[in-house]
Amino acid sequence: MKRIHVRLILPAFFAFISCNDYIPEDKIFPQGETIMTRIKSPEGYKWIVESSGSFGKYLQNLELEPAGTKIYDYKRTAIKNQFEHIAIIKTDIGKKNLQQCADAIIRLRADYLWRNNKRDKIEFHFTSGDLFKWKDHKNGIRPVLSGNNKVQFEKRAPYDDTFEGFKKYLEIIFIYAGTISLNNETTKVIDNRNIKTGDILITPGSPGHAVIVVGSAQNSKGERVYLLAQGYTPAQSVHIITNPYNKKLNPWYKLDLAKNPTITARYAFKKTNIRSFNE
Repeated sequence: MKRIHVRLILPAFFAFISCNDYIPEDKIFPQGETIMTRIKSPEGYKWIVESSGSFGKYLQNLELEPAGTKIYDYKRTAIKNQFEHIAIIKTDIGKKNLQQCADAIIRLRADYLWRNNKRDKIEFHFTSGDLFKWKDHKNGIRPVLSGNNKVQFEKRAPYDDTFEGFKKYLEIIFIYAGTISLNNETTKVIDNRNIKTGDILITPGSPGHAVIVVGSAQNSKGERVYLLAQGYTPAQSVHIITNPYNKKLNPWYKLDLAKNPTITARYAFKKTNIRSFNE
């Protein structure tokens, strides 16, 4: 039930550009350990500090791997494309080809709820529309596919509320959820002024893709720009992408709900569909 993503074919001249060629050190603080302390806001813009306890605050303070770290897949093999990311988010991707694009976003959201003692709010829909809650999983409930491919839930395991149990729950979500379910369980943003850190840009479907806003900055005119992070296929390091189409803003992006398509470093979103999680 996993998705195959359409890869954006970049102009040929980008194929020979290394990461260091278009991410000079004036774009980052190499010693910064978090998104907000590593990546500089563009000239004329200032980082927007999100409210305490919010999903946005959690994201902008995520720890990063050391500057220059490569993207690795779930087999711990470096992928070929190493020139379209500026940073790697420090998060486990597991040893299976499961945590891809929508899954990476689900992982970040679930980790936020787990680490902020909002564990009873951890719940995600399958593509089938069935809702599977962490509190059911910890009580031993498991999804079972019937002969007609309908999902039933049965008690099949003992109580387990450990972090290892939580990761097993997420593996089930990664198998049965995707861009379609993630799109359906989030709320559409209809005004550019409401786009914020924690929102997602998503194309639901098979194939489909999704990225998440992990930082935002604003200038004196009230104009905003955004940092975008993603997982990809095969399952690989969650990374913050560059903007090879705007040297001045790179790695930040402007987002406009009325502008289609929105072209990112590794994917072209034909429709600028931005959605929010319910806090």
